[in-house]
Amino acid sequence: MPLNEQQSPRVVAWEVTRACPLACIHCRAEAQPAPDPHQLTTEEGFDLLASIAAMGGSTIVILTGGEPLTRPDIFDLARFGTEQGLRMVVSPDDGRLLTADTVARLREAGVQRVSFSLHYPTPEENDLFARTPGAFASALAGLANLHAGGLPFQINTTVTKRNVNELPRMLSLVSSLKPAAWDLFFLIPTGRAAHLGDGVMSADEYEESLHWLHDLRSRVEMPVKQTCAPQFRRIERQLAQPRGQTPRLPSRPDSLVHSEYSRRHSPSSRGCMCGNGFCFVSHVGEVQGCGYLPLSAGNVRQKSFTEIYRTSPLFTDLRDVTKLGGKCGYCEYRHICGGCRARAYATSGDYLGEEPYCPHLPGTRPS
Repeated sequence: MPLNEQQSPRVVAWEVTRACPLACIHCRAEAQPAPDPHQLTTEEGFDLLASIAAMGGSTIVILTGGEPLTRPDIFDLARFGTEQGLRMVVSPDDGRLLTADTVARLREAGVQRVSFSLHYPTPEENDLFARTPGAFASALAGLANLHAGGLPFQINTTVTKRNVNELPRMLSLVSSLKPAAWDLFFLIPTGRAAHLGDGVMSADEYEESLHWLHDLRSRVEMPVKQTCAPQFRRIERQLAQPRGQTPRLPSRPDSLVHSEYSRRHSPSSRGCMCGNGFCFVSHVGEVQGCGYLPLSAGNVRQKSFTEIYRTSPLFTDLRDVTKLGGKCGYCEYRHICGGCRARAYATSGDYLGEEPYCPHLPGTRPS
């Protein structure tokens, strides 16, 4: 019987290591200079990738970190995933490691896209954010190598209270770099980001920035996406004209961007895909709904990935919007939004609690 979206993930992010030369102030993983000696081995990584592939479909696997390019076997892992029929993506952060030779080896291993982080439009601000002098210049050099090597890339920008007003300038910079897409990640206060203090936006500021994003997408040809902002689905529905209009899809229907965009806007998709079409595997094999929700559904060293994804109580909870609490539980948009489960957990300790940074007031509260 064909697998449905709840049975087989569309996207899996595997944190292949927590080692990273950078020390970004928002880092979810609180990455360290040296790798954890208990991280999954190459053979365990092969087993994980084979298990994901065996579930069927055309799963996108993101090799992330930490800094994935610090693993000597990263090309072997990417090549093995490609041979298994998976759509392999690598998500580095340190442009110094994106040499021309590295780009060529990634392409040879079958990597279809690189997802690279850049958070500010100026060297001073970006280097401070990465806590690494020269991070901005090396990022531009690495992106130039990707462009010259013919390997498509997208740029990820973490949106915080500190840089939200810089987004128009970021747009100019990003557009000049000619990426396949720009993905705005809306901050979740976990890891080092839990200590950002004034870096966290209010609910009204989130709403204003998402309205800006909605308007932007109608004005630019470059695909612009959002992550960790499930309430954007509500905003799309509220602003759609005529009623029921679907968002404009990016061009190139055969691209990874187009396929993920379609996934996010399929009839059964939700704004928060945590454990429901998307999951995260930690460097030591813990399977989580996403990297920002530090709750384990099981470890691939003890159970099969398939069993964990399909049957774990955590994931079955995350897929059931009738279990949501607070105003998310009776919101008329809960089926297309779902609220950010990681943000709820980070602020209240309840992963089924209400989204704390959404100002929408549901129309009818049950008696």
